[in-house]
Formats: sequence, C-alpha cells, structure tokens
Amino acid sequence: MKEKLQNIKEEALKAIEAADMPEKLNDVRVKFLGKKGELTAVLKGMKDVAPENRPKVGQMVNETRAAIEAVLEENKEKMEKAIRAEKLKKEVIDVTLPAKKNCVGHRHPNTIALEEVERVFTGMGYEVVEGPEIEYDEYNFRKLNIPDGHPAKDEQDTFYINKDIVLRTQTSPVQARIMEQGKLPICILSPGRVFRSDEVDATHSPSFHQIEGLIIDKNISFADLKGTLEVFAKELFGEDTKTKFRPHHFPFTEPSAEMDVSCFKCGGKGCRFCKGSGWIEILGCGMVHPHVLEMCGIDPEEYTGFAFGVGLERIALLKYEIDDMRLLYENDIRFLKQF
Repeated sequence: MKEKLQNIKEEALKAIEAADMPEKLNDVRVKFLGKKGELTAVLKGMKDVAPENRPKVGQMVNETRAAIEAVLEENKEKMEKAIRAEKLKKEVIDVTLPAKKNCVGHRHPNTIALEEVERVFTGMGYEVVEGPEIEYDEYNFRKLNIPDGHPAKDEQDTFYINKDIVLRTQTSPVQARIMEQGKLPICILSPGRVFRSDEVDATHSPSFHQIEGLIIDKNISFADLKGTLEVFAKELFGEDTKTKFRPHHFPFTEPSAEMDVSCFKCGGKGCRFCKGSGWIEILGCGMVHPHVLEMCGIDPEEYTGFAFGVGLERIALLKYEIDDMRLLYENDIRFLKQF
C-alpha cells in the first residue's frame, strides 16, 4: 500500500510540473483528489485492509493528499502571479498622459435666449403655448386678416403642401386657435419654428424661430403694449435700455409699430453694431385688428388686445453679438462650446 501511495504521489507531482495553465492544474486535482480520483479509490479499498493497519494506511493517504495539495496550491499561486504580471505588462498605464475628458453637452444659444425671454414674460403672467408647425391656410392667413391675393401668401414666400395646408410662416396661428376657444382673458406667449422661402445668408434662413405674444382683455390700450415691451427690453438688455416705436403696417394689427431699442453696445452714441444710428430694430407689434377679433368670435366693442412678435435668432444674435445667423445651425463645436 505504501508503494502504491508513493507511485500516486510521484505521478501527481509529475502531472503538476507538466501543467502550464490553471485549467490543467484543475484536471490534476480532479484526477488524483476528486470523488473518482486515485486517492479516493484507495480510501474505498480500506475494507480490504486488516483492521489493525487501517489507521496507519489512513494516515499515509492523508499525508499523500496533503503533499499533493500543497504542491498544487504552490504552483497555482506561481502561475497566477505570472499571468497577472504578463497582463500588467500588456496593460501598462502611463500616468504622465493627460486624463481623458468627458465631452459634456449643454444648451444651444437659441435655447438659452428662449428660456430668458420666457422667464421675463412668465414673470409678467404670460402662459407659454405651442401649436402645429404644419398649419391650415385658414389659421395661417385668413383668420389673421390676410385674404387671398395678399403678397404674404405669394408662393415665393410660403411653402405650400397643398392649397389648404402650409408650413406656418409665423406662430400667429397659435394665437388664432387660442382666441377662437373663447376663454377670456388671454395672456399667452407662443414660441416655435416657422418656415419661409428665403435664401440662406447671414440674416435669413428658410427655417427659423419666432416668439409671439398676445393679450386680449377689456380696456387694453397701446400704453399697455408699450409698458410691457419696455419692461421686456430692460430685462433682456439692461436697465439703461430705451425704446422707440415707429409706425408700421401689419395686416393683423391696427395701429402697428416696429420697436427699436437703444444700442446696448454704445449706449445710443452710434457704433458698428447699430450701424451708427444708436438704435437696433428688435420686433413688430400693434393692437389686434378688430376684424381679427371678429373672425375668432370675440366682440371688438367689448374686448381689445395687443400682439407682438420677435425672431428668436435675432435675440440670440444681438445678445451674443454674433454676426452670422448660419453659425447657429452649422453645429461647429468650436462655436457652440463658447456658450
């Protein structure tokens, strides 16, 4: 029995020495120490050993097992260290290299400008509402006092899907939709994307954004309009900003005006930014035309209101002193990361 155990031990040690990977070491363990291993077979044959020799044989089996396990563990540790060292050699880290930086996105300058405008008007009690970008001719033109044959409906200015459906040319249709609901008074701000058949250049694009406001209530006057827009201008461009209203014509307002603000770059003295005039045109506005109120089911004898509209891109261009509108849409990371 002693000789048999010695042979098992020597055979196991040779197999361990020949193993060159952890999986082969595990095969050796199973072959000699597993449930069906050679040492286990010796223990199962203990019934054939004389009772007085069993303790001695059992001790010899345990010593052989311990010797094999010790060599197995030693070789396993050596093998794992070698594998780890090789892995570290291949995955060496140069701590002198610059760290990787996460490229974190942020809001677009248009979004920043829009949120600031919304903050000003929601602070004055306005509700922000939106409407469809694909609109009926009825809402985009007729209910805004723009009849058939009006220059604004010319196909060179408007994208027609068919004779009754267009890509909206302003966000005013949202106002018409809200007015015809008849829930008075109305105090809304309607931002959104609009479309016009314009050539792309530094100040024009076939797709851009507008922000329009509307108030309908009893006893609303042009003085309310001027006061509201003056507060808006001061909040957006600074407390020293002055406003100027020039007569103009819009089909859906009467009287109508263009509003200028004093140049916030030179304080009104005249510079390259304001082209030497000291003033910058910023938006159009006016009192809602009585005919528009009538077409939307509101009695113009009882209710009056005012409306205004400003280009979002124009606000962004002025606020950040950007010379070319195309920069807002080219997705040049060198430009956008400045905001």
